Amino acid sequence: MKNSFLPLILILISTLFQCRSIEENFTEPNIIYILADDLGYGELGIYGQKIIRTPHIDALARDGMRFTQHYSGSPVCAPSRYMLLTGLHSGHAYIRGNDEWAERGDVWNYAAAVADASLEGQRPIPDTTFTLANMLQESGYITGLVGKWGLGAPGTGSTPNKQGFDYFYGYNCQRQAHNLYPKHLWENEQKIELNNELISPGMALDSLADPNDSKSYSAFEQSEYAPSLMHERALNFIKKNKENQFFLYYASTLPHLPLQIPKKYQTKYHEVIGAELPYTGGKSYFPNQYPRATYAAMINLLDQQVGELVDQLKALGLYDNTLIIFTSDNGPTYDVGGVDPHYFNSAGPFNTGRGWGKGFTHEGGIRVPMIATWPNRIAANTMTPHLSAFWDVFPTLAEVVGYKDTEQRDGISFLPTLHGTKQSEHDYLYWEFPAYGGQQAVRKKQWKAIRKNLHKGNVTTALYDLSKDPREETDISDQYPEQVAEMEAIMREAHHDPTIGKFDLNILGDK
Repeated sequence: MKNSFLPLILILISTLFQCRSIEENFTEPNIIYILADDLGYGELGIYGQKIIRTPHIDALARDGMRFTQHYSGSPVCAPSRYMLLTGLHSGHAYIRGNDEWAERGDVWNYAAAVADASLEGQRPIPDTTFTLANMLQESGYITGLVGKWGLGAPGTGSTPNKQGFDYFYGYNCQRQAHNLYPKHLWENEQKIELNNELISPGMALDSLADPNDSKSYSAFEQSEYAPSLMHERALNFIKKNKENQFFLYYASTLPHLPLQIPKKYQTKYHEVIGAELPYTGGKSYFPNQYPRATYAAMINLLDQQVGELVDQLKALGLYDNTLIIFTSDNGPTYDVGGVDPHYFNSAGPFNTGRGWGKGFTHEGGIRVPMIATWPNRIAANTMTPHLSAFWDVFPTLAEVVGYKDTEQRDGISFLPTLHGTKQSEHDYLYWEFPAYGGQQAVRKKQWKAIRKNLHKGNVTTALYDLSKDPREETDISDQYPEQVAEMEAIMREAHHDPTIGKFDLNILGDK
């Protein structure tokens, strides 16, 4: 009888050695985090888009996992990026809204900021901030940022190179990114002049120009297109570091306004969409003869660039050991600058347009697409309803690389979800946003609570059941007073007084 157990014991020992061998041979992956700018939940084919083609991003999703309940850090650019890099939600964050650091001078004067770099950039984050990039540097990664920064200004301690990135190329300043044919970009700490004429955002079509004549728009397509230049640097960063473990934060400016793209990309969508009412410009953005076609082409170009990135990884033999995450910094912009989110159904199943998309904590403003691909580690063609947000990325990547983080953060690693194992869940997700009237929002299970117009003294809480009402059209707060009370308690618990006075929500007791 004793000998009958011997084959089983030998099998178990062999299995244990094989598992140990797999773990010993496993190396932490390269990591690429692609952040689209103002891309809506419904603007990818894999998420239901019917007009704009996104075959490469859709293929990425089929190679990996699609998240259906992933949220951005904020409904606008800078704070969302801060939450991503720090693992904090907006109730604990230093940056809670876009802050142009206006006490420096005329920061919104585009030409003045081109001439004087001290007017560029947003309010710096503290020098002591420990970012996602710092963590990956400490874990042995070469770190790169290509695209838009938005969390500091040239000459401060809050440039990408001083916040954990070994390499940076792109826009330091969000305002400067309101021109996709800029006069300059930054490479590390050096200002790189481009072969473009100085044209300030907000320039309207000449009153004597024919809006239906393509020649009237010639000034707005110049020599060097920033999204193409940045894409070249992203590919170069990968190639240069093919022998190293690297982290690439690819913060694309597409499809954020202004509507600008070389005509060769626009033409095919003009043929699909047909005749349009031209956008003649003014305020913050440039005119465009075919605004819908241009917007579609910008997303299609982003998709093409993702495809080229994947092709390069495969050509270099890196794809199988690269974790790629693709998402967007917030929901789609509303009806401004020629953008038509209703035509494209940009927010998918959620309400879109002014008051619902970008700038608002409704689902259309903060629910974003997210795709994660990691061959042999993430099951192909899978989908998850796991509730997650930008502040989960820091702990997730820390777990991926084996970093023991001792700081208190708001995120929960979703690596178990990626691996298909038991996942810890958030008790709730919380947002606050001091702009657009002042807002708070909580997501807990199927419930969503929102407060708006806090600066006007409103503390009324609206309640929605997203399982039945994803468009948030029926306030049921009067039917569920106990649920409302619980959500309001979370709003009190999650909100800490901001360090920066501009982000105060005085009605909550901020001083």
